[in-house]
Amino acid sequence: MTSPDQMVRAVQSYVEAFDKGDPEMVVALSAAAATVEAPVGTPPHVGHDAIRAFYTRSMQTGARLHLDGPVRVAGDTAAFAFHVGFAKPGMQVDVIDLFRFGADGKVV
Repeated sequence: MTSPDQMVRAVQSYVEAFDKGDPEMVVALSAAAATVEAPVGTPPHVGHDAIRAFYTRSMQTGARLHLDGPVRVAGDTAAFAFHVGFAKPGMQVDVIDLFRFGADGKVV
């Protein structure tokens, strides 16, 4: 089972990936068959290729993520509140994300 510290580090790496504009960092955190549903209710992006394409587009906007508090861990899940800042001053989106982890420590 993935430890709470490992889950917190994965979230921190995810935020760092946006700072660096590096979608490969997000792919490296993800299981091969991982899914990303963003926003909730839209068709999921499934697998490394789809996740890479989604984050490549997202990062090209210049978005930067900023954690708004501690990462909360329960069982195999990490929840975290953050806001997305954009190049346009004053533009911000508030988000809560959930990462579920597999036994190998990868986000599923």
